[in-house]
Amino acid sequence: MTIPMHALPLNLFLWRYIKALLCLLLLLGVVPAFAEGSRVVATGGGTMIEGSAGGGIVPWAVINGYGSSDEWSATAMATGVYVDDFTLKVIGASLSFDNRFELSAARQTFDLETMGGELGQDIFGVKYKLAGELLYTAMPQITLGAQYKRVDDFAIPQAVGARSDWGLDVYLAASKVFFDAVAGRNLLLNGTVRATKANQTGLLGFGTQASSDYQFVLEASAAVLLTDNVALGIEYRQKPNELAFAREDDWQDVFLAWFINKHLSVVTAYANLGSIAGFDDQQGWYVSVEGAL
Repeated sequence: MTIPMHALPLNLFLWRYIKALLCLLLLLGVVPAFAEGSRVVATGGGTMIEGSAGGGIVPWAVINGYGSSDEWSATAMATGVYVDDFTLKVIGASLSFDNRFELSAARQTFDLETMGGELGQDIFGVKYKLAGELLYTAMPQITLGAQYKRVDDFAIPQAVGARSDWGLDVYLAASKVFFDAVAGRNLLLNGTVRATKANQTGLLGFGTQASSDYQFVLEASAAVLLTDNVALGIEYRQKPNELAFAREDDWQDVFLAWFINKHLSVVTAYANLGSIAGFDDQQGWYVSVEGAL
C-alpha cells in the first residue's frame, strides 16, 4: 500500500528528503567529490539550533563546512540544551557548495519536563552568500538566509494564542574576522537582522490571534580565537514578545568552541534563555557535536 506524501509525519518526511537528496548526489557523482575542503579550519562555524551555520543560537554569514570554489561539503550535528525546566534536542544536516550556497534541515524536540509532554518542530533552511569574504576582503561576508518552520502538533501553540503552525524566518547576516584585534588574537564579529513571526523560535507557533505581522529582531555574536582552532565567545538574540499568556525574553550565551579538525567540532555554552512559557530564569548548558565532510 502506498502512503500519500501528505499523510507522512513531517519529521519522517524530513529525513526521507535528506536520504533522497544524498542518493541523488551519489547518482550525479557529486558525493565522491567531497573532500577535506580548502578553507581554513573554524571558518565554517558551528551549527546553530535551527540547522544553519553559525554559533549556538545565532546564524552567522558563514557557509557550513569547508568547501571552497567548486567544492561540496556536508555536515551533520546533534545538539542538547538543558535548562531548569526544559530540554531541547536537535539533530540536523546540511549541504553546501562553492562556499556560497547552503541547504540545511533540522529536527527539534522540546521536552516539557515540568509540564509533561513535548513539542516538535521541523526546519528547512537555505542560505546564499551575497558579497564579501570572511577573512580576506575589507567587506564582511554578507549572506541572505531563510528558515521554513512547522510544528508537529498545533494544539498547545493554538491554546496559548498562536495563529499558525508554520512560519518563514528571513535574515540578513554579516560576519568578519579581524586579525590581531584582541591581545594579538583574531576576533570574529557577526550581526544578524531577522524578520520573524515565531514564538519561542516557532515551538509555540507563529503570530498571534491579534496580529500576523513580522517582527524585526537583532542578533549578534563575538568570538576571540584563543588558538587557531579554539574560540571563546558570546551571543545575543533578541526575541519577539507577542503572546499574551507569558513573557518571552531575549537569549544570550557564553560559548567555547573546539574545532578539533575539519571533520569534527564540539561547542559547549552556558545559556540564559530567560522566561519560557511562564517559567522564569531558564539557565543551563548547551552542547553540540558536528561532523563534516
